[in-house]
Amino acid sequence: MSSKSPRTGKILVVDDSPDNIFLVKTILETEGYIISTAENGAQAMAQLQASPCDLVLLDLMMPGMDGYEVTRCIRSEMNLQQYIPILLITAHDTPNVAQGLDLGADDFIRKPVTVDELLARVRSLLRLKHSIDERDEIALQRQDFVSRLTHDLRTPLVAADRMLSLLQQGALGELSPPMQEVMTIMARSNINLLTMVNTLLEVYRFEAGRKTLTFQPVNLSQLLKEIAGELAPLAAEKALAINLEFPDNSTAKTFMGDRLELHRLFTNLIGNAIKFTDSGSVTIRLNCEHQLEKNDQFINIIEVADTGYGIPPEEQPTLFERFRQGNHNRSGSGLGLYLARRIVEAHQGFIHVTSELGQGSIFIVHLPIKS
Repeated sequence: MSSKSPRTGKILVVDDSPDNIFLVKTILETEGYIISTAENGAQAMAQLQASPCDLVLLDLMMPGMDGYEVTRCIRSEMNLQQYIPILLITAHDTPNVAQGLDLGADDFIRKPVTVDELLARVRSLLRLKHSIDERDEIALQRQDFVSRLTHDLRTPLVAADRMLSLLQQGALGELSPPMQEVMTIMARSNINLLTMVNTLLEVYRFEAGRKTLTFQPVNLSQLLKEIAGELAPLAAEKALAINLEFPDNSTAKTFMGDRLELHRLFTNLIGNAIKFTDSGSVTIRLNCEHQLEKNDQFINIIEVADTGYGIPPEEQPTLFERFRQGNHNRSGSGLGLYLARRIVEAHQGFIHVTSELGQGSIFIVHLPIKS
């Protein structure tokens, strides 16, 4: 008996024939299922919006909104928190069951239905439903664990950073040159770890829908100059020049955006350019009010160009995906560029890269004038 479980669940039966509804409802209620019914597609959609179920038994051929349209709406238009399997019920002379499956239905059964086949397909799809729900719940718990762990990790890392800073400043006594060198290495490693933890936390906030942006006028040229100044010591360590190429009128231009997130975005891009460039320069270009031919829209374009060793063509299409790392010895967590893409998209823009091995890379950010 246990192999046929689960025998609990809320099932919505949608059919324009009262006789068919009565038959299916009687069969399923006898097995202990909770049944609700709808006589047409519009009624079914309204019920699903008000109270989602565990399974939909859906007649294909109904007047008005047929089963194909209901299936399409459930899969593409309804913002459901959980997956709902769909079992199509079709007459023997209905030729195009494949269309319903292509639209997102999970299985079908032909009329006249037999009790054993109906119950077997219902049990199968409810097992699918419960498996998906369990998987989603585990994924949610994993994300929540990562979020909590990441947040808790920040406290000792920040404390360690403060303590290392005090030690470097001689607060607990003068350090010998070898000890100072060791402290510098430890502080740098701690900062790198704190940066990765902060990035992971920000990625989680975006993916969990818990990220709230605060839009205000932002002077892009001023912001980029500020970031270039902050990262200048890193470039100086490698004897790299940071070039700024801004139009004459850029100092007066503002953009509606979240300054903190934009600072995070361009710090990531410029920092990466410095990290992956051994000689030459990093150039930051701001092209205000550039016109796109495809939609005649004026936008801001920011380019971060380097003279590094470039990105292989096979890596470029997946560069902005989650946990994608380059095949070089300086790759990081694989989250930095993914977070950059999420920040740009949150500002209704897009980001892409052009690169040639041995010639360097150019990361190009498109931001609308009005965000």
